[in-house]
Amino acid sequence: MRTVLFTVLGVTILGLSACSKAPECTTEALAKKGQEVAAALQEAVTKDPAKALELTAKVQEVASKYSGSTDQADACKAYDDLLAAIKG
Repeated sequence: MRTVLFTVLGVTILGLSACSKAPECTTEALAKKGQEVAAALQEAVTKDPAKALELTAKVQEVASKYSGSTDQADACKAYDDLLAAIKG
């Protein structure tokens, strides 16, 4: 569980450190998406603790996919991908 949360925090830092200002992906939108991802992740792991390893792998996959990006639009897309992976 801690690994999953630390990975989500890493993606959050990616989002907040992004340089580009896409109008549809603001810093506020990134913060909201980060909170949504953290809440969905916590809810999923609470409902089914056995899924923690599977979710950790999905979170790490998405995080590594976007790790080199400094674009806020990519950070928003990463959050969207994480939400889809967690809820899917």
